Amino acid sequence: MSDEASLREQSTPARVADWIAVAGAAAALLSLALLHVVSPEFDPSWRMISEYATGKFGWLLSFMFAAWGISSLALLVGIRRQGRSALFRVGLAFLLAAGLGEVLASVLDVNHPLHDLAGVLGVLGLPVAAILTTTALCRSPAWAAAKGRLRASAHLTWISVLLFAASFAVMALTFHLSGRKMDPQAGPTAHAPAGVIGFVGWTDRLIVVVFCAWVVITACQALRPAGRKASAVQ
Repeated sequence: MSDEASLREQSTPARVADWIAVAGAAAALLSLALLHVVSPEFDPSWRMISEYATGKFGWLLSFMFAAWGISSLALLVGIRRQGRSALFRVGLAFLLAAGLGEVLASVLDVNHPLHDLAGVLGVLGLPVAAILTTTALCRSPAWAAAKGRLRASAHLTWISVLLFAASFAVMALTFHLSGRKMDPQAGPTAHAPAGVIGFVGWTDRLIVVVFCAWVVITACQALRPAGRKASAVQ
């Protein structure tokens, strides 16, 4: 078998992984949307996604986190041969951490003491992975045509995290000023308590949407003929 034919054969698992990344992200977003339908008792404006674990459809939340994590890990497999620089490899390491954190969140729910660790890995790991891998990929001629949307989607990942942090700080402050205590295990309530400014739920959901969007955009570009050619060259 020629080297060229061998490389084409080796690219098949990467293409399959890219498709899995797209499907996993779509499944995660669909599951999140469905949670709003089947669990209307949780006000999405201020209740965190993880708090659905205290409701009747915790299994659907676990599926969402699992699909989300699988999409990130599949993307890692799909693009791992698209670059060789140290920057790219560090980015892949953070993508691995993010994917593991998202998968762990499916079994370590909000009631588990290690849930926050899973959240840190997922929420902080992916923006770093997105910036580093996207920066490295955009240096390749095969990815140059898509660098605008790739960079935009990558930067939106850390912007969404900053928005979440700011909205969480606002909610925590207004909880304190109102003399109330934040307790994610208190069970569902329809609306934010009086005096509490709660829009953190929307920014929490924005993170999932933006993170999945970056995965889909990157995987779809890798599936294009130019992306596959770059993989073969590597």
